[in-house]
Amino acid sequence: MARLARLRVYPVKGLDGIDLEAADVLEGGTVAHDREYALFDTGGDVLNGKRTERVHALETDYDPATGLLAVETSDGEERQFDLEADRETAATWFSEFFDVELSFERDTSLGFVDRREMGPSVVSTATLETVASWFDGMTVAGARRRLRANIEVAGVDPFWEDRFVGANAPAFEIGGIRFDGVTPCGRCVVPRRDPDTGDPTEEFRTRFVRKREETFPEWADLDAFDHYYSLMLITRVPASDRGRTLRVGDPVEISRN
Repeated sequence: MARLARLRVYPVKGLDGIDLEAADVLEGGTVAHDREYALFDTGGDVLNGKRTERVHALETDYDPATGLLAVETSDGEERQFDLEADRETAATWFSEFFDVELSFERDTSLGFVDRREMGPSVVSTATLETVASWFDGMTVAGARRRLRANIEVAGVDPFWEDRFVGANAPAFEIGGIRFDGVTPCGRCVVPRRDPDTGDPTEEFRTRFVRKREETFPEWADLDAFDHYYSLMLITRVPASDRGRTLRVGDPVEISRN
């Protein structure tokens, strides 16, 4: 049976994700705690993995109950910051680490997602397994960390998420919460990097595009895809379903209403 297998958010944009057992859909349409914080330079530009591979030199963890962000550098330095009470101290440390003046900002209503008019990202476990098989040495966990989806659905075929965009595409429900597909996710530079070291995977994009074309589902609407360097679905939750709670294990059902 199709089910919500993993619920993952990225509390600080560009840094590591955390797994949750349950999370609310915010009034802004995103998942609570996803990209809740972000680092901005003095010009108002965000610092993330698209901007610098140095983010891979950090291992982070976040506790939503306490607001504590734990950080460990590749050199073994460990720090802990209270993002609820003192973001200035955190901003000072991150400014020194990235060698750019930064401020730590927070948005609890929507988060600092790239597509602010859209909602959670969705992928299937089978899709991650397939992508991992395309590259020597890549694990499913590694593919998961490269692609950074919020919602992972198990019990479905590879590229299941592709059916929800294009002409006459259906919607789907997770625990009764409706999700409408908006667009496939065109990928950036981040997935080609090893999530631990930041080292680029040789010819990643070329191989990804070739394998994606070879395995593209015959039932998917190719016209809905700008190119084959796309993977993952960006969705929108209707306003009427926002404020409700997603839980790992919730059933996933296709809706044609």
